[in-house]
Amino acid sequence: MTELNRTPVNIEDEMKRSYLDYAMSVIIGRALPDVRDGLKPAHRRVLYAMSQMGLASNRAYRKCAKVIGEVIGNYHPHGDQPAYDTLVRLAQDFNMRKTLVDGQGNFGSVDGDPPAAYRYTEARLESLAESLMQDLDKDTVDYVPNFDETTTEPTVFPATYPNLLVNGSTGIAVGMATNIPPHNLGEVIDGVIWIIENTLMGAGQAGEAGGSGRTYSREEKLKELIRLIPGPDFPTGGSIVGKRGIHEAYLTGRGSIQVRAKTEIETTKKGDRQQIIVHEIPYQLNKTRLLERIAELVRDKALEGISDLRDESDRDGMRIVIELKRGEVGEVVLNNLYKQTQLQQSFGIITLAIVAGRPKVLNLLEVIELFIDFRREVVRRRIEFELRKAEARAHILDGLKIALDHLDAVIKLIRGSKNPPEAKAGLVAQFALSEIQAQAILDMQLQRLTGLERDKILGELAELMALIAKLKNILANQPLLLQIILAELRAVKAKFGDPRRTQLIEDEGEIGIMDLIADEDVAISVTDTGYIKRTPITTYRTQNRGGKGRIGMRTRDEDVVNHLFVASTHSFLVVFSDRGRAYWLKVHEIPDVGADGKGKSVANLVQMAAGEKIAAMLAIKEFDDQHFIVMGTRKGTIKKTELSAFSNPRAGGIIAMGIDEGDAVIDVQLSDGQCEVFIGTKGGKAIRFPEGDVRGMGRTAFGVRGIQLREGDEVVAMQVAKPGGTLLTVTEKGYAKNTRLDEYRVTGRGGLGVKNVEVTEKNGSVVAITQVHDNEELLVITEQGKILRTPANEIRTIGRATQGVRVMDLEGEDKIVSVALVVKAEEIQASSEAVEEVPKAPDSGETE
Repeated sequence: MTELNRTPVNIEDEMKRSYLDYAMSVIIGRALPDVRDGLKPAHRRVLYAMSQMGLASNRAYRKCAKVIGEVIGNYHPHGDQPAYDTLVRLAQDFNMRKTLVDGQGNFGSVDGDPPAAYRYTEARLESLAESLMQDLDKDTVDYVPNFDETTTEPTVFPATYPNLLVNGSTGIAVGMATNIPPHNLGEVIDGVIWIIENTLMGAGQAGEAGGSGRTYSREEKLKELIRLIPGPDFPTGGSIVGKRGIHEAYLTGRGSIQVRAKTEIETTKKGDRQQIIVHEIPYQLNKTRLLERIAELVRDKALEGISDLRDESDRDGMRIVIELKRGEVGEVVLNNLYKQTQLQQSFGIITLAIVAGRPKVLNLLEVIELFIDFRREVVRRRIEFELRKAEARAHILDGLKIALDHLDAVIKLIRGSKNPPEAKAGLVAQFALSEIQAQAILDMQLQRLTGLERDKILGELAELMALIAKLKNILANQPLLLQIILAELRAVKAKFGDPRRTQLIEDEGEIGIMDLIADEDVAISVTDTGYIKRTPITTYRTQNRGGKGRIGMRTRDEDVVNHLFVASTHSFLVVFSDRGRAYWLKVHEIPDVGADGKGKSVANLVQMAAGEKIAAMLAIKEFDDQHFIVMGTRKGTIKKTELSAFSNPRAGGIIAMGIDEGDAVIDVQLSDGQCEVFIGTKGGKAIRFPEGDVRGMGRTAFGVRGIQLREGDEVVAMQVAKPGGTLLTVTEKGYAKNTRLDEYRVTGRGGLGVKNVEVTEKNGSVVAITQVHDNEELLVITEQGKILRTPANEIRTIGRATQGVRVMDLEGEDKIVSVALVVKAEEIQASSEAVEEVPKAPDSGETE
């Protein structure tokens, strides 16, 4: 037995070489599309096999089993199921922007249903696929032997349109991947036409074709292409949010876009609730899995506000109905759906394709330029093929013409020859013909010798000579060749173009937490020991004046509620401390623990210094320079600062006002700079003066005197008052009164003021003063946490020097500590439907 010769090989080198060979095979031969026709080898082989089987768009369907047998038997020696999956995808109108296979039977659905087995389905080519393979028989592309060298197959299709962009492609190779979205055929062709007309044609030809004839930089070309091809166009429609990702992908070949379902919000027939209707979903999203995901989120209470979920899709289109609970805001629930489900999802674009046998990431201009170069080569080869064919025919006709011109001599020579080879040799020698011409003469039928047939030959020869001259002229004249390409592109667009399906919408910014929260009014209450909570305004049922109220907050025996504030959940809450510092807090971050809940310590929400207490809170949505923050202190100091000075929040807060030892901020309000300032004291005094008397100051300033206090008195309220309405004064023992603002005469800043209320043992000291307008309701809160809601107009309007009327029946030693105002709403129904209200100033007078 002879020993085989063996050469030692380093296993690391062999593994590296073998893996690289495998990787390149996957990259080039399986996973990535060719930039020229936009197809992977598997897709190309399926279409070519169908073409060879004669399955044209105007022919009968054939069983897919027959097609798959042809594909894997002659061109694609892999499994039958992968080959069938390839054919199926080419026929799915929810995957392909322009289907290339016309399928008959069950080819799957957007719900993820699998296609029927290939023994049940049938298929034929679409007209557009025939356009993709147009002129294959005219030597336009190269052919290579198939896997067993029994036949040949094209390396690429001639492709009359940029299929890579029109239908896109997805594939994962070794160490790289491609993900090209589909586009609108008409828009893509418009882009190709613009590039040809404006950058490849000469100035004169460009003018005739509609171009400008000027020279464009690559940046200008890309800019114009982005205008003509504004973005991907998915077969399932939907919307693309924003253009930044599109432009990035077109400029660099890589980018990410946000694809969103197309929805609308309707009111149910009963008119008592809203429902979200989904008409189109993002590309390649499984509708059944989407519904399952929504149901799962609702079941786990991660997504609230949905009462029912139905799929009402039919043959006329998609319709998913998401019915909301009574009182839910459709926009808020929809934003939550976008955030938590695939109703909005990212589509990562990687324009990776095979260029000259190598993978390359391409921008939009490069894709179109490479297609034009390829198309130019295809048309050139086709014209050269037609020229060769015409010249060959003309050569034969030249020989026939010579024979007809010397007919008697030709007949005599043929009759005198012993056999055809001798006759052929004689014709070549006597008349200087080629062997091809001589053979054509010998093959000519006797009927061609008639005068009419002679004229036909001469006419055909003249036509061929004109055609040859034309074809040579085209080959020698680049603009003429480009004109052919333009005409064929316009023909494809006219035949196959259709309107855009995917809507492009402006990016309103990433969906933030505010978009996921309903914009509603809430009552914010704070205790003396620093516990804060929020409660929907609708929790508190309207009662008549003198009612008992209801529990608004549970407190410890030693704790009391001393602040009540009304704000929107979409506002920033600027918290002002009694030490003159300002802190920021988002209203929706304040815990909602129910009407009788205790709340959460403010220390856990804002980083206040030890010993600081909340003096006031303002709900602000925009920190502009048209408004001012007006601050008042217990000792009568007042200060005004531009609102924009508070626009940069810091975790540890900022200085809002300088405070003297022993003084404290008692109120802060928002002003437009054109109002009046009203200051009221615990002892029943009040002063009214123009806001202009207080100049604007920096944040760290200490302010100026607003009112001169008598011994033992202190300020309890500071109002930024507007003309009209009344001032509501509330005392600690449950009394209140309305007094017209004009009863308080305007004086200079810093005076002793005038009497506001008669303070007695019966009604107690003044607790709060706030300005009241029509259609407002009063919220009153006591030390023990009870809250009364009553119409403000039920409180009598009386003069300044009076005690007021009883507004709330207090129990034991309980007393009123704070008030706030809201716009009057309809009586809350037993069904607890939400009633929308507009927040009015709390006892600080702030308005939105």
